[in-house]
Amino acid sequence: MTLVKICGLRDVDTAVATAKAGADFIGLMFAESRRQVTPQQCHDIVEALHELRKEPEPAFFDAPERGDVPARAWFGAWSEVIEDTLPRYRPLIVGVFADQSVEDVNNIANAAGLDMVQLSGGESWEFVAQVTLPVVRACHVGEQSSAWDVLDTIETGVAAGLLLDTAKGGARGGTGVSFDWEVAAGVGRRHPFFLAGGLSPENVAEAVAQVSPWAVDVSSGVETAGIKDIEKIRAFIRAAKGSRS
Repeated sequence: MTLVKICGLRDVDTAVATAKAGADFIGLMFAESRRQVTPQQCHDIVEALHELRKEPEPAFFDAPERGDVPARAWFGAWSEVIEDTLPRYRPLIVGVFADQSVEDVNNIANAAGLDMVQLSGGESWEFVAQVTLPVVRACHVGEQSSAWDVLDTIETGVAAGLLLDTAKGGARGGTGVSFDWEVAAGVGRRHPFFLAGGLSPENVAEAVAQVSPWAVDVSSGVETAGIKDIEKIRAFIRAAKGSRS
């Protein structure tokens, strides 16, 4: 079954309702964005989500070691680890950063009690290796990009996961614009990944059927007038998870 990440939440009530609706990951924005959380918002959301878990502490990952897993199997091994972790710690809390210092990323992530970090800027793979929590590395797909172009940018043995999103100007996700799903399907034939960019309750079932991503990620597609809409969130989760047996 496709996993679901709802990103850009900013209040406790919506975060809790999203978790109860079946979200597997909840994304909190620490990068500059209209969805950026304050320290107090982050504290309140994390505390509330931890109370919903079977085990309230930050997630423990029995992570694969570089060199112990063949390169092509690296992200598959991590996806299995995460799936094994979810029953106890759902939803996993992912902090989204972009073009910030590694010191800030690590300090904020550890202080906030996050489970994972998403890097959505221009961070190098060397930067990824310095982050103390498991990392989802965003790869931005342009209009002319092929699957091989994307695959050539990916280094195994460093990040825990990949996220494919639309390259649009200087935006770091949340644009509501999709990219060529054939490119995504080509990447998916080699690595599991999060599909993002232009997804909504209306098209996510089609995206899952066409691309078969390991997980889907949405932010603006479940908003009304720029605010998260819990009915759209519920509809998105139902559509995404109902699309695959």
